[in-house]
Amino acid sequence: MLVLGLDPSLTNYGWAIYDSEAEGQSRCPQRGRFQTTPKMPFVDRYIYMREHLRELIQTYQPDRVGIESPVFNDLWSEGMYGLFLYSNEALKLEKKDVVFFSPGQLKVHARHFLDRPKGWKMLKGDMVEAAKRNAGNKGRWNHNEADAFWAALAAARFWQFFEGTLQEGDLTPAEKHQFIKIHTYQRGKKAGQTIKPGLIHREEDRFFLWSVWSEG
Repeated sequence: MLVLGLDPSLTNYGWAIYDSEAEGQSRCPQRGRFQTTPKMPFVDRYIYMREHLRELIQTYQPDRVGIESPVFNDLWSEGMYGLFLYSNEALKLEKKDVVFFSPGQLKVHARHFLDRPKGWKMLKGDMVEAAKRNAGNKGRWNHNEADAFWAALAAARFWQFFEGTLQEGDLTPAEKHQFIKIHTYQRGKKAGQTIKPGLIHREEDRFFLWSVWSEG
């Protein structure tokens, strides 16, 4: 499976291709960044990113996509959410299925790969180190490319599970928590209520099947 990972940024929009069937450096055959500057009219920056993303998809024809979604609360910004919307417009137009991961979720995958202790704060350097090790590529990596790589890898695992190539027993503890979690409250006002925060339960919320989407 060929998966495109995306780390949206108005300055350095990271992307990486992950090949789930390859080994060594072939695991990440291509990676890079789209770049704009604040000197450009703000709407032109979004259009530039959207169109370059469409060209990238048309060039590499990935099977599926994973994208880092903007975070909220104190780290939320109108600019990042605007870019996220334009990015998803490109994915919908190109009919590419996509799954969303928060920055924290991607850090969990990289931390698990590096075997860092629970609670370890994954910084940019850690994400780059994890990507370089996993991809078997010791060249120079930008941290946006590294985040995009982990978006691609995590998405590949999700889509393989979605398709049935991976079974529940094949998932790591972190993947089980992110992909299939179901929780039933035992105490308090919500006792007895069941929620399904796992990604696999959240179609048209945290993942979208644009390849089969019907407007009608």
